[in-house]
Amino acid sequence: MWIADAFAKINLGLHVLERLPNGYHRIETGFCFIEWSDRFEVLPSSQYRLEFSDSAIPVDESNLITKAYRLFETEAGLKSQYRFSVQKKIPAGAGLGGGSSNAALTLRILNKLEKTGLSNRELEEMAATLGADVPFFIEGVTGIGTGTGQQIEPVDIQPDGWIVTVWPGFESSTPVAYQQCTPNPDPEFSLRETLLGEEPAQWPVFLENDLEGPVIRIHEMIGYMKDQLYDFGALYAAMSGSGSTVFGIFEQDFVAINAYESFHRLGYAVNLTRPGFKPDYGIYFKEN
Repeated sequence: MWIADAFAKINLGLHVLERLPNGYHRIETGFCFIEWSDRFEVLPSSQYRLEFSDSAIPVDESNLITKAYRLFETEAGLKSQYRFSVQKKIPAGAGLGGGSSNAALTLRILNKLEKTGLSNRELEEMAATLGADVPFFIEGVTGIGTGTGQQIEPVDIQPDGWIVTVWPGFESSTPVAYQQCTPNPDPEFSLRETLLGEEPAQWPVFLENDLEGPVIRIHEMIGYMKDQLYDFGALYAAMSGSGSTVFGIFEQDFVAINAYESFHRLGYAVNLTRPGFKPDYGIYFKEN
């Protein structure tokens, strides 16, 4: 058995710059990781199988793990078949990139188990056909995404603070969020300069997610949760991606833990990430 973790991301700001003729959008955003992850267990099998801890998740050809598996099989070939068992913890439709992270890990696992020898660059090119933010999860390093989010400039923007991430319990539609957003090709403040040059305490002034306003108009609860994070003492709070998850960055551990425990007591799915967190991208062999 081989085991590995697929980690979630949050977006540190998001500028929607332009609506492209193909229906996608040119954006600028900061990608960093949180300690929310899905656990993969992979075994050789007589045929491909996909199993989830949550039986409500579809395992058919619409699932991104299955899509990634079929893509790798077509592009690189498979000498063996595998069974994927996934302990699912990252909420779906939450703006955390759970499906994209799963797809990227599937490509990485198959590349290792099949000894295909594809480079990260080659895997990223393959991943780009699966979704805009799938390539980000191939490397496992933070960065600033441009274009449709697929062009990643690796820079260390992982916050040196505690991150409390809260899922309100419902999904947010990415297509609807972008439809309701008016692109702005000339933002007032540079996202890159803010992330690299300003402390999180200054981010509320300079760092914006252009999708936040349109989504909060549809789901007011997201705005209330963001306000609650500030009330708990967050230096900066925002919605991640197209929602529905919100997060807050805290300077002190006991303040972050209080916020985490308060949301947890209310029954929300919540995560606490340590300062300077770096994901473990290892794929490990485990004796049955």
